Amino acid sequence: MKSVCIVDAHVVTAYGGGLDPLWDGLVSGRSAIAPVTRFRVDGYNPKIAACVDLAPAPPGESLLPQLLERLLSGLGPVPPDSRLLTATTKAGIDLIEGERRGLPADLGAILPDQLLAWVRGRYGLRDGGYNVNAACASSTLALARGASLIASGAADAVLVCSLDLVSEFVFSGFAALQALSSEPSRPFDRRRNGLSLGEGGAALLLMSEERARRDGRQSLATLLGWGVANDANHVTAPARDGCGLIQAVRQALGRAAVPPAAVVGISAHGTGTVYNDLMELTAFAAVFGERKLPLHSVKGAIGHTLGAAGGIEAALVTRMLAQGVMPPTVGCDEPEAGADGQVSATATSLPGGLLLSTNSGFGGINAALVLGKGEVL
Repeated sequence: MKSVCIVDAHVVTAYGGGLDPLWDGLVSGRSAIAPVTRFRVDGYNPKIAACVDLAPAPPGESLLPQLLERLLSGLGPVPPDSRLLTATTKAGIDLIEGERRGLPADLGAILPDQLLAWVRGRYGLRDGGYNVNAACASSTLALARGASLIASGAADAVLVCSLDLVSEFVFSGFAALQALSSEPSRPFDRRRNGLSLGEGGAALLLMSEERARRDGRQSLATLLGWGVANDANHVTAPARDGCGLIQAVRQALGRAAVPPAAVVGISAHGTGTVYNDLMELTAFAAVFGERKLPLHSVKGAIGHTLGAAGGIEAALVTRMLAQGVMPPTVGCDEPEAGADGQVSATATSLPGGLLLSTNSGFGGINAALVLGKGEVL
């Protein structure tokens, strides 16, 4: 099994482009969730989301290329022999909204293969690539797949790009499910009452240790283990006992060949819905026992970025490992009973060790990554 290194990572969130604005925003405790102005929200309640500052798209065009360009412009060189994975749940779905208003639209650009074509063309990649759509765990599964390709020797460089937009189609769907909070979401807070939507993207370049050394690339973090499981409980709700997440976490730890005691903190899914957050706390207690591990969610700050969530959070974990700090969980001022002593509204120092990053999604999907600090190559 070959070691897997994350050698480059760039994100775009409602805070702006890059890990620095994301980190600074989290440390400041300021939420980027604000009133939606991109489309009319008169018929919806609530009326807030965390949107990236994008220029209005020309008639008949999606905002997705603009978001992708913002994302890739911050990434370093990508070898043309890299394998390619993308992760998006809706791709250019905003084109449908224009088409419904009678605007010209190439509806073929909605499809994820268009996203693959854009990225391939940008870097001259020879790999056809494929898109992973596993609801809100999409980019976590894409990272797991990329790591598996490298660990098995099937590839020595893999580019993983994930992004999703806030569109009226998406907004109306979550509003119909009554899943949205009327205020910025409060992950793991006893007063939480729903999620806030967000948009953004993440691009991570994975390499084998040998390839990274040969190309003179620095390792930001090592991806040691990954796990995936489905609880098959409900289309939109997780299993209350956390069985799927428990299995995914144990798979990830087993693949990393480390005990639960090696983990010193968790970047959780933490959507701010009643059932998701409680399910996660139940699962973590089952795996880690009575240990009160520092626990973080980014979604009270940048909203739930759907298919991009796991990629953004994995990139953020590389910064946590480098700094030895877990930033505040924005929005959590009164932690749920099971999260007391774990989730903090202030930054928390981390001892040396590994971090766990988890995501869950509709359809019962659960995914987990175990990451360690990057080493000098």
